[in-house]
Amino acid sequence: MFSHHRIACQLGLTASLLALSAPPALAAPRLDPMFGDHAVIQRDHPVTVTGRADSGETVTVTLAGQVRQVRADKEGRFEARFEPLATAGPVLLEAQAPSGNIVAQDVAVGDVFLCSGQSNMELEVRNAQDAVGQIRASADDQLRLMLVPRAVADDPLRDFKQAPSWRRAGPDSVPDFSATCYYMARELRKTAGVPIGAIASSWGGSRISPWMGARAQAAVGQSAQSALVSLHGRDPFAAERAANAEWEKWWRRETGDAFGKEPWQPDSDIAWQDVPRIGPWEEWGLPALADYNGMVWFRREIDLTAAQAKQAATLSLGLLDDVGRVWINGKPVAMSARSWQPSMFDVPPGVLKPGRNVLIVTVQDNYANGGLSGPADVMKLALGQSGELPLGGGWRYAVAARSPAGAPRVPWGDTTGSGTLYNGMIAPLGAIGLKGVAWYQGESDVDLPGYADRMKAMMTDWRRQFGSPDLPFVAVQLAAYGPPVTAPGESGWAAMRHVQYQAMARDAHGGLATAIDLGDPFDIHPGEKQEVGRRLARAMRAVAYGDSVSRTGPQAARAVAMKDGGIAIEFTASPAVCTRAVRIRLLPLNCAATRREAAVSFPAGRKEIACCWLATAVRRYGYAMPGRSRRSSTFMTRRPCRSAPSNCRSYRHTDGRGEGQRRSAASPQVTGTALPVTPSARATSSRIATPFTGADMA
Repeated sequence: MFSHHRIACQLGLTASLLALSAPPALAAPRLDPMFGDHAVIQRDHPVTVTGRADSGETVTVTLAGQVRQVRADKEGRFEARFEPLATAGPVLLEAQAPSGNIVAQDVAVGDVFLCSGQSNMELEVRNAQDAVGQIRASADDQLRLMLVPRAVADDPLRDFKQAPSWRRAGPDSVPDFSATCYYMARELRKTAGVPIGAIASSWGGSRISPWMGARAQAAVGQSAQSALVSLHGRDPFAAERAANAEWEKWWRRETGDAFGKEPWQPDSDIAWQDVPRIGPWEEWGLPALADYNGMVWFRREIDLTAAQAKQAATLSLGLLDDVGRVWINGKPVAMSARSWQPSMFDVPPGVLKPGRNVLIVTVQDNYANGGLSGPADVMKLALGQSGELPLGGGWRYAVAARSPAGAPRVPWGDTTGSGTLYNGMIAPLGAIGLKGVAWYQGESDVDLPGYADRMKAMMTDWRRQFGSPDLPFVAVQLAAYGPPVTAPGESGWAAMRHVQYQAMARDAHGGLATAIDLGDPFDIHPGEKQEVGRRLARAMRAVAYGDSVSRTGPQAARAVAMKDGGIAIEFTASPAVCTRAVRIRLLPLNCAATRREAAVSFPAGRKEIACCWLATAVRRYGYAMPGRSRRSSTFMTRRPCRSAPSNCRSYRHTDGRGEGQRRSAASPQVTGTALPVTPSARATSSRIATPFTGADMA
């Protein structure tokens, strides 16, 4: 539907009909949200001011003394292009047209940063540590914040579904803003010396794929998924049929079920049992389902009259936790596409019939509670003029005999879709200038291959949109999570950290902020976000401002075997962290007796050779023991072999200036290319003279 301003009734019915078929008439030009009150415009970057006016109307836009005259297109959109603004500070931004004029208040030229990712980027200041004190002291009229509302779209949007706005940092705006983004921007304000704008656009639980536009999807071989999303925008029923055909094909391939004998058929041979009540199956009081993660089938019969069966129908089933797929009479209806939200499906024409109808639902639970979670009173079949049929009771269930992994998901979903969050939350930003992008995401992509390629494709596409082929990106490595471990082993989280490092180290304009020591074994959303922000700011200073600090931290150069079975890893120098190459001395496995557990493993089954987490950095010629001198360089490796290494402490650097009392943003990185382990002159065993990859410490 169109939104219309009221027009005088004297214009008559004809004018009203014309208004319905044309873009809405505006009382005055309107600037897009990125150029509204309190906006920050990126300095030293071409500026394209965008907005809306009456169709065909001439608009005169003034920015910092530059004047452009443009004409609104048939949809009422206008664009005015300006030369880069080199001087930071307040500027005048105004748009004038015959229909009126608008002046954006308190606009400043400075540096703009975009922050995106999943829940650890989305986590608000009010839910992070020390929220009360930080919010109380947050007032800064030269720090402006924009929070982009959640939105999903099948095609790239030019306008936000719900317009965001710029707000000055302060106790009224900071509490609901991204903690990580705010603390990074606050740190950068201290050194940049210009107004800072921070835009937060995140969605908890999201994979990287929803943040990748169609070009990025094509770069990683996912053009078909993007095309299906676009089809869903034009013809939802056709898209559902195509997606369901792929799912059913996958099911038969994985289970061996013959065509027509699948569990979703009305007369399938399954031992059904009565559902105790609507709600998570973990709460049914059945021991077999108390901790069950997997697939469960549900069935309910519905009797319809001929008149009811002819009606356009909408099926509401409440929350299908985690994800559900629906059939009626063996014909596909839809798959839930919105994570942790009540489901509502339009029933395709011709699916319902007079008499007995069989509704089949499969629910796949991967985490915590799962099932037909209801509530029961929202479960119904709406039949247009024929009213509603309640569906809160009469269900039966059967635990799936097989729950194959890797079920296809509809690509128009929110957190697992293909480009859906890019379309709704990034594309509407248009071609604004940015100083850098902070990215905190990866938990939802653990164990999904190809992350480095997806990250590269996304960065390339965002750089294209924002008109900056060298736009800096800084990513946060995953924080520690889960029960502490004391032995080397495989870990998807560790592998993801390694991939994150590789993706950013290989990008000339990429940076990395490590957060493993800031994790919480019991909370996937650790509250320590101030330090994450400081580390992001440090890396951003390297890649966005050219400061002589490390963008990823000191890098491992080679490893030397020691006679006691330990290993010394030599790191390159890192400006502002250490001025000379250092060695990290990793003690042998027997030091686990001191509760400093093993952390390093070796390839080709050599994991019995492990070393301690606590390590002492050494100068090139000799060891500097912790505590012996205020001028010693003491380091602690923070590259785990597991998702939550035991006794993982902060990396510190003591240089005689008291810096040892702070956590550092730049940590030793022992990931990447294989390091040849050179036997030292004192080594007595050749069994550890083997290449060391460092991958288990990623």
